[in-house]
Amino acid sequence: MREQELKSQIKLDKLPQHIAVIMDGNGRWAKQQGKPRVFGHRNGVESVRQVTEACAELGVPYLTLYAFSTENWGRPRTEVDALMSLLVETIKQEIETLNKNNIRLQAIGDLKALPPSTCEALQFGIDNTANNDRMTLVLALNYSARWEITQAARTLARQVHSGALEPEAIDEQVFAGALTTAGMPDPELLIRTSGELRISNFLLWQLAYTELYFTKVFWPEFRKKHLYEAILDFQRRERRFGKISEQISQ
Repeated sequence: MREQELKSQIKLDKLPQHIAVIMDGNGRWAKQQGKPRVFGHRNGVESVRQVTEACAELGVPYLTLYAFSTENWGRPRTEVDALMSLLVETIKQEIETLNKNNIRLQAIGDLKALPPSTCEALQFGIDNTANNDRMTLVLALNYSARWEITQAARTLARQVHSGALEPEAIDEQVFAGALTTAGMPDPELLIRTSGELRISNFLLWQLAYTELYFTKVFWPEFRKKHLYEAILDFQRRERRFGKISEQISQ
């Protein structure tokens, strides 16, 4: 089915309020082309543009992209350096487009551990799009869900130790407020490309009731059409949150 046909079938009143994406398959796609892995990462930038633009056009309020995990530091140094350079380059190039489309840039993860040039470019992008309110694009950088949960536990432990918080006051809402995604709705739809069937230490707390969608399409080939297919699949599902169908339909 063609892109516009798919888009026309989407029910705008039932859009996921937050879509998260694990952008996977850049390296394998590049290998298929007989190119180095960095070639795949560079081509993946166009997919980021397409998905961001499509979400903004539809009216999805939040889009979170898993751009670099804490585990990715274990990759070859040349690939890591190229990724960091590409990130700086892409942010600088896309600021004008983000502002033109009224999109705010945010980031989650252990950002202080990123190279100084990457931190500076990222902060520049965040500062210069801070007043935009059409959609929020969140980059998960040097991110790991276990790291995030550990940090939240430490934050709350310090508050208890200082007397600012009673242990009995810690509930799900308080704990969620200590996470890097505080103030954002939990993702309703998670998309992972490349055919891998796992969530790879991504938003473990926030994905408790998220609908998971896996596609064999490699990230550099992922386009608006594929996003629309994922959203339509999401809209066909019955989300019960532990209840039964009869309760949901009432």
